[in-house]
Amino acid sequence: MELTYSEVGATRGVMPTGYHHVDRRVPIGRGRPAYRAACAALMSWEMHRGSGLSVKSDSTSAELGSAVALRLGPIRIPCRVVYTVDEADRAGFAYGTLPGHPERGEELFLVEYDDSDTVYAHIRAFSRPGRWFTRLGAPAGRVVQRMFTDRYIAALKKSAMP
Repeated sequence: MELTYSEVGATRGVMPTGYHHVDRRVPIGRGRPAYRAACAALMSWEMHRGSGLSVKSDSTSAELGSAVALRLGPIRIPCRVVYTVDEADRAGFAYGTLPGHPERGEELFLVEYDDSDTVYAHIRAFSRPGRWFTRLGAPAGRVVQRMFTDRYIAALKKSAMP
């Protein structure tokens, strides 16, 4: 299936106009063990499960090209991983929306480690309504997006705890 937006990879830099933007970076722990644990939770889809979503993927970890179908109750949320990040102090992935997703756009999930021994969860996204019900309920969609961003961060923070 084709992605439902054309700005693939834009969460790496300047995000496109005409979309709602999210950019949150929050400390979630300290030390290399916390960093490694948070990376493992992120890349194995555990962050998504820990946020209350069910996860079905064609791979056990987030890899370039992996398809994942998230589910929130009756709502199916299909995505594909469009790029990954695997650096000494940053790891994560971005996925883009597929047909049937309530939104159109991309979301980047990173775990970062800095010189002060702090571990961060960093989430960047751009999106706009992709279905009739999300167009009608756009303000409620922003509330749900904020709620899930908070849940993702909480799940990563929990995974980074000793």
